[in-house]
Amino acid sequence: MSAVIGQGAPAKDPVKDAKVETPFRRFVSEFAESKLAVGGLIVITAIILVAILAPFISPQDPYDLAVLDIMDGRLEPGSQSGDGSTTYWLGTDDQGRDMLSGIMYGLRISLTVGAGSAFIACMVGASLGLAAAYAGGKTDSLIMRIVDLQLSFPSILVALMILAFLGKSVTNVVIAIVVVEWAYYARTVRGTALVERRREYIEAAECLALPKYRILFRHLLPNCLPPLIVIGTMQVARAIALEATLSFLGLGVPITEPSLGLLIANGYEYMLSGKYWISFYPGIALLVTIVAINLVGDQLRDVLNPRLQK
Repeated sequence: MSAVIGQGAPAKDPVKDAKVETPFRRFVSEFAESKLAVGGLIVITAIILVAILAPFISPQDPYDLAVLDIMDGRLEPGSQSGDGSTTYWLGTDDQGRDMLSGIMYGLRISLTVGAGSAFIACMVGASLGLAAAYAGGKTDSLIMRIVDLQLSFPSILVALMILAFLGKSVTNVVIAIVVVEWAYYARTVRGTALVERRREYIEAAECLALPKYRILFRHLLPNCLPPLIVIGTMQVARAIALEATLSFLGLGVPITEPSLGLLIANGYEYMLSGKYWISFYPGIALLVTIVAINLVGDQLRDVLNPRLQK
């Protein structure tokens, strides 16, 4: 009898069944070890969604002067409008602007200025840092002396001088923050690129007579990304705080485009009169945003730094 009776199922290959641990999976696993960082990432995601969907979910358009009623100015949280059609859950400011709507729209300005200026500063600083590390010699010395000169001045002072000359606008605030922040990226990238510059793959690329721009941006830059991502995350929070400071001092965004800093400034003079909510709630929103970004940045630093890995 040639038939095989009761033939069992084929044996499983443990190698094929095992999950392949890719760098991305390892990164996600190590990042998820910190519950605070995961919570910060969830908060940041929620804040970004609120900012994007602000025109659709906010009770009021704070930019539309036609819907503002000065008689509804400085109402306490939970009060209703004069015609009873709207409930101001977080109160109103001195212009009758709904604070909840103002915070939603203010987040859009703060996040746009913070992320946009950090991205532009990253491109400028990273390019100069790579050029300094790769070229060396006088080029390196010149760029690094400019970086040292830039970092020797207080950031807020430089930004105030630039805005005092250019005037108030969102574009000018971005320019001021880029001028202030690019040096941090340049110094960070240069330090990492100096180490990578002596690697064998750079020597191989040079032996192949590849163009310098390709060596810089196709070979050297990808290996400098981990510290660049970390400092970029931190600098977004710093840029948001700097924009809020400039707007609070009256040299930031114009009054027609209120950011969180400008909303805080609008209620500062009423703090001692008991109308705390005009500055308090925008301040809480700003604090939560910066803390959440810093929590994510701290965990990224721990995960992407090989010296801190367990």
